[in-house]
Amino acid sequence: MADVSPPAGPATTPSYADLLAVGEQIFGLARVGDTETLVALVDRGVPVDLRDAAGNSLLMMAAYHGHAEATAALAGRGADVDLLNDAGRSPLAGAVFKGHDQVVRVLVGHGASPYRGAPNAIATALAFGRTDLERMLRGAGATDARKKD
Repeated sequence: MADVSPPAGPATTPSYADLLAVGEQIFGLARVGDTETLVALVDRGVPVDLRDAAGNSLLMMAAYHGHAEATAALAGRGADVDLLNDAGRSPLAGAVFKGHDQVVRVLVGHGASPYRGAPNAIATALAFGRTDLERMLRGAGATDARKKD
């Protein structure tokens, strides 16, 4: 786990470049699935729905890169499992696209809608031949890939 302790010494106002660098590091933690450090940072005040310049949330990054444990931890701390990025895609559709079955289960278990986004998760499963995930989503109550929230 990375050290998340505040620096010793007098407080200084960070520069914009410093803040961007910290943001990139935090999103890097989500990309590699460093659940322990992500949780520590969120518990210390990093917004659980922090978004990058493309509108991707920490949960979107963890889900897209196949990190079920990090996805579950963020969702368990209140991350919006249906938060769309700037391209209109949901974390669930991203996990379906990448074929991350375990992440799909985590997101559905935390209430993610298979109808959010364009394309939504069911349409994504159909488009990429992920019939196993389509069946899973339909089994979780999804019935029409054209339905919208």
